[in-house]
Amino acid sequence: MQNICIVGGCGHVGIPLGLAFASKNFNVTLLDINQKAVDAINAGRLPFIEEGAQEILQKHIGKNLCASSDSNIIKSQNVVVFVTGTPVDEHHTPKIKEVLNVIKLYKPLLNKNQLIILRSTIFPGTTEVVDDMLYESDGQKYKLAFCPERIVQGKGIDEIFTLPQLVSATTEDAYKAASELFSHIAPKIIRLTPKEAELAKLMINSWRYLEFAIANQFYMMIESEGFDFYKIYNAMREDYPRAQKFPKPGLAAGPCLFKDTMQLSVFNKNNFTLGQSGMNVNEGLADFLVENLEKKMGSLKGRTIALLGMTFKPNNDDVREALSFRVKKRLEFKMAKVLACDPYLKDMTPLDEALEKADGIILGMPHDAYKNIKPEVPYVDCWGDWNGR
Repeated sequence: MQNICIVGGCGHVGIPLGLAFASKNFNVTLLDINQKAVDAINAGRLPFIEEGAQEILQKHIGKNLCASSDSNIIKSQNVVVFVTGTPVDEHHTPKIKEVLNVIKLYKPLLNKNQLIILRSTIFPGTTEVVDDMLYESDGQKYKLAFCPERIVQGKGIDEIFTLPQLVSATTEDAYKAASELFSHIAPKIIRLTPKEAELAKLMINSWRYLEFAIANQFYMMIESEGFDFYKIYNAMREDYPRAQKFPKPGLAAGPCLFKDTMQLSVFNKNNFTLGQSGMNVNEGLADFLVENLEKKMGSLKGRTIALLGMTFKPNNDDVREALSFRVKKRLEFKMAKVLACDPYLKDMTPLDEALEKADGIILGMPHDAYKNIKPEVPYVDCWGDWNGR
């Protein structure tokens, strides 16, 4: 059975993949510089919430699964997976060097007999650049593949086993090796060229981001004119099949949708007008929520506002790029006192205390813990959980 090392393996992309392979009896090492996360995994604890992961971790840790911070282990691996993605800088420009620097760092430990896989979202053309960089380092052709993850954060275990896997590679040998590997955990393999696969991943996330943008634009449009958005939303969807997939409005955030939309814009020479407009809408919703509450309450100066839910998605502990923090800053700019509340995070205001002291409420993230709340003060809920109360 092959030995698989996942570089950056104790994060949100690496852990689900590592557990999936371990469950199929591959020998898996999660390599990470985060010693706290390494220690947690080796102790059988997950560093974040991931559905279905704890059971697999308990079953395989210390057997065919381990975490390590010793990079020398790469030398003995058949497969090396890199999960470093491409972030964007303050100008929304892809920071490709972060991916390349990781490859350069571990290059002395790699060899041409290994299958090397790029897993996280990368800017179009990055696989080709990595391929050239590896070849120029020692004149040897490496088996390099790009096999992007397409999982929803928190549900990665289930989706790895149920979604088709896009597989691309720079050589036929690399494609065959990557296809054979992923066939153990994916129900179907779909072949693309590296640049096609890179674009496919960006387009998937951009499309989802734009879905949220149109819902958010409608919400702000309707609410600004004094109408009840959810009265109209529910009416247009009732027994009307073509409207069933229309998403609800909400704070569209997280580590992927925004940055991947911006990457696609840069790829198209900053001419992705829909993407840029979607960004303005989705980011602007945070400010709109504060302005809407201010209309209901008057000045927010000196008022106590409960902000319920600080993560980027419901019933999870992931705060990466969460827009509730933008809401919080906007409230503080209005000189309000903010009581941030979230059952999944530490050092937050307890819910009972927040509700007791609040002059107003904004529902930042619709955790299940908030569904039965009946606000007794002015509130703003773009998610529709408290609609009609």
